[in-house]
Amino acid sequence: MRLLHLAPGGPSRGSTRHLLACRPALLLLLLSGWLGFRGGARRPNVVLLLTDDQDEVLGGMTPLKKTKALIGEMGMTFSSAYVPSALCCPSRASILTGKYPHNHHVVNNTLEGNCSSKSWQKIQEPNTFPAILRSMCGYQTFFAGKYLNEYGAPDAGGLEHVPLGWSYWYALEKNSKYYNYTLSINGKARKHGENYSVDYLTDVLANVSLDFLDYKSNFEPFFMMISTPAPHSPWTAAPQYQKTFQNVFAPRNKNFNVHGTNKHWLIRQAKTPMTNSSIQFLDNAFRKRWQTLLSVDDLVEKLVKRLEFTGELNNTYIFYTSDNGYHTGQFSLPIDKRQLYEFDIKVPLLVRGPGIKANQTSKMLVANIDLGPTILDIAGFNLNKTQMDGMSLLPILRGTSNLTWRSDVLVEYQGEGQNVTDPTCPSLSPGVSQCFPDCVCEDAYNNTYACVRTMSALWNLQYCEFDDQEVFVEVYNLTADPDQITNIAKSIDPELLGKMNYRLMMLQSCSGPTCRTPGVFDPGYRFDPRLMFSNHGSVRMRRFSKHPL
Repeated sequence: MRLLHLAPGGPSRGSTRHLLACRPALLLLLLSGWLGFRGGARRPNVVLLLTDDQDEVLGGMTPLKKTKALIGEMGMTFSSAYVPSALCCPSRASILTGKYPHNHHVVNNTLEGNCSSKSWQKIQEPNTFPAILRSMCGYQTFFAGKYLNEYGAPDAGGLEHVPLGWSYWYALEKNSKYYNYTLSINGKARKHGENYSVDYLTDVLANVSLDFLDYKSNFEPFFMMISTPAPHSPWTAAPQYQKTFQNVFAPRNKNFNVHGTNKHWLIRQAKTPMTNSSIQFLDNAFRKRWQTLLSVDDLVEKLVKRLEFTGELNNTYIFYTSDNGYHTGQFSLPIDKRQLYEFDIKVPLLVRGPGIKANQTSKMLVANIDLGPTILDIAGFNLNKTQMDGMSLLPILRGTSNLTWRSDVLVEYQGEGQNVTDPTCPSLSPGVSQCFPDCVCEDAYNNTYACVRTMSALWNLQYCEFDDQEVFVEVYNLTADPDQITNIAKSIDPELLGKMNYRLMMLQSCSGPTCRTPGVFDPGYRFDPRLMFSNHGSVRMRRFSKHPL
């Protein structure tokens, strides 16, 4: 398979006007790259590999032996990597923009929630980090795979829409599939069927990525974003992997198939113990998810080998991560994401590249809003010229000593659903969605919450508030209770509770540099309780508005 419509090599038109946006120290390197000088240092290339719904807490990296060896063992593994929203579209929007959901305004997977909407295209897409890489730093940019869940919708411009910033565009229409899908190839639709040898999407993405490496321009550095369907449902494994992991079952950890006592009503409504059919279903889903990841492992191996063959590997940063986590039976919720707990908000993050020592693990608290600033930093772009909420990970990757870092990140989600009662589940509150046959529902319109996830030398905490009639609060000490079974909101020190509430409100209204101000456990933190009362209402209205734009 060959990538269609590859543009000729050389610098993009007009990009010389923006050379000074990249650091002057890199200007000579940029010019030497364009003029084809040999033997000189070249600006690094970057590859971002993004999976769909791959957890970290429940063993999601276990099947990926090649990936762990080729990326993790050759670089750094982050053990505390989080997403600011445990759902595909808002999380992917955070990766692209470097912003929290309350700043990019993508709140769920619907067009109404701003997922690939006209508003998103007009306001956010021109300011994504790939757009900056292309227009300001002269990178050739390549995208292949799932973009945003509503991409290609007729009301959002259809498949003809190619977001600003992408030199080569090979995007899936709407949500993850493995067969019988349509791709936008630089704005032109191509349908695929169900012939494994030519249609299996993970392999198609691998092939088209290798084609890009073979036929790209040699006069510009490149950025590649490869976004696989795996391990998202429908969990269709490649034929050669469909009989693997037959003796594997979902982990029976302490929060598996137990009632969510003292938790938000949506968690409390789950039936415990789960039915045998539900357990069989989630075990089968767990097994199939692992099977689909084996093709991702093959993709990574092929990509690394091709980069090595072309002489690009030593000058290329490779990031591997997921858009959100996943659960299979935790607190008796069969399968999904969207919840505030570790299994849904914590993701894998592995990075290798120039200047990164092998076999390292970082415990620093990082989030996917940091990916955009990091990649721009690698390219030499002045981060002060962006309004991104995240921080560059480059100092961590390069082993900078005495590094001042954050102690907390924000997690926020606005539930999906309509404010009506489901006739099949009349005993439940209005607005439930993602329901299983026995009326165990994974989401609701008022499953709307915001959390501060805090890590410091002394504390490992999570503080969450729900925007509903209960104004429910959940607090967990993950040092003593890593499975988040006991909600300590009513027993924690009231002064600390007040500080966490204050910090949550500050983060919910932050933008750019103010998202990086000191947290409760940072030395520079200052607590002004007056702001809790003067800002409380406005912050709530702005964050939880049903019409965020």
